[in-house]
Amino acid sequence: MRLTLNALVGLLTLLYPGAVYFGIQYLEPWLIALFLSGLLLARFAMSGSPWMKPLLVAALVYAGFAVWSNQLIALRFYPVVVNAAMLLIFAASLIFPPCVVERLARLQTPDLPAQGVLYTRRVTQLWCGFFLLNGSVALVTALYASFEVWSLYNGLIAYGLMGLLFAGEYLYRQRVQNQGGAVDPFSRADDAWGR
Repeated sequence: MRLTLNALVGLLTLLYPGAVYFGIQYLEPWLIALFLSGLLLARFAMSGSPWMKPLLVAALVYAGFAVWSNQLIALRFYPVVVNAAMLLIFAASLIFPPCVVERLARLQTPDLPAQGVLYTRRVTQLWCGFFLLNGSVALVTALYASFEVWSLYNGLIAYGLMGLLFAGEYLYRQRVQNQGGAVDPFSRADDAWGR
């Protein structure tokens, strides 16, 4: 039940740009931000992941500011905050290993070899680049684009790009592993990890 509720709250949080786009026609900005605050508080209470807590705290601070300011423009910065928080989490894990992707990889392969550790580090760096670029575009759309463009990018295109990156990395890793080569494109090691 808790997993289902957490997934539902997560889905509603992902739909935030669309909710803002349609909600501003009927609701005051502070009510939309208050709804987001409630979702984030529920997510915080249900989260067992230590790396999700800082992300949720940053999002809650943002949502509290948006409630207080009651400005339409304040509603647009949630994707920027999320990307910045994710960038900080992923970048910090590079400084204080193991990195985020290595932690996830070790759930399936606890005895991850050195090539796998190096590869997960490279993938974490790739995600840092993604969050930096995506957050920058989110900031530009928040400051200069119409609500329609902001909603389209942050509520659809950004998720599509994230899915493409995730799927592309997965397919690349599977292809290289099946060929028996190194997963890390920057490594010259001959044997694949996780086989």
